[in-house]
Amino acid sequence: MIRQYILPSLSLAAPAAAEAATDGAALPADLSVWGMFAQADWVVKLVMLGLVVASIVTWTVLVAKHLELARQRKDAEAFRDRLAATRSLAQLDGTAQQHPIVQEAREELAQSDGSLADGEGLKERLVSRLNRYEAKVARKMTQGVTILGTIGATAPFVGLFGTVWGIMNSFIGIAEQQTTNLAVVAPGIAEALLATALGLVAAIPAVVIYNHFARAIAAHRAVVADSAAALLRIISRDLSRGTLDAGSV
Repeated sequence: MIRQYILPSLSLAAPAAAEAATDGAALPADLSVWGMFAQADWVVKLVMLGLVVASIVTWTVLVAKHLELARQRKDAEAFRDRLAATRSLAQLDGTAQQHPIVQEAREELAQSDGSLADGEGLKERLVSRLNRYEAKVARKMTQGVTILGTIGATAPFVGLFGTVWGIMNSFIGIAEQQTTNLAVVAPGIAEALLATALGLVAAIPAVVIYNHFARAIAAHRAVVADSAAALLRIISRDLSRGTLDAGSV
């Protein structure tokens, strides 16, 4: 009787042990990030490479745009302070005369030659021109920054696509081999999770950096607006004194 119970038990345990050994032997040897990338399907590899490139672009834009904004913000603040301390256009030195915002005012004065007596009309034209200059500066500052918004908005969905594709491959492997052992399921799940992680790694810094630059550009635009207002005050003073003419700037 004992033998009748022991032998069936051993016969059932042997296949289970063999399957467990087979599962352990068939598990991927390298589950590192590089190993999972190397074992991934070609579609998932393309997704991962695209996300890595997007992350590199994000950090490149951060360094380049930070240096550009820091330099231009410093120059703009110095010029604004110089204009704020100036009483008349005649006091502007040669360097200030070559500044783009002063060049805009000079061009408008040249085009308004013969109609400078109409002070209100001249002021309206100067305000319009300087507003357009301010908008042009803002557009120039946003060059290269908008791509960060695109990366931040799309990278999670690109990573999700890689996730779906990896899980789909896992289920295909289960159906083809007609087994649910870990050796079949684990690689596809690992690829899927890695694609998701890379999507977040690309998206989160892009959103944070984009918001940082949005605030920095808004602050720079405010400095340009202050400079335009200071220049308008100077021209208004000269206009009130009667010392303004087309060659004043």
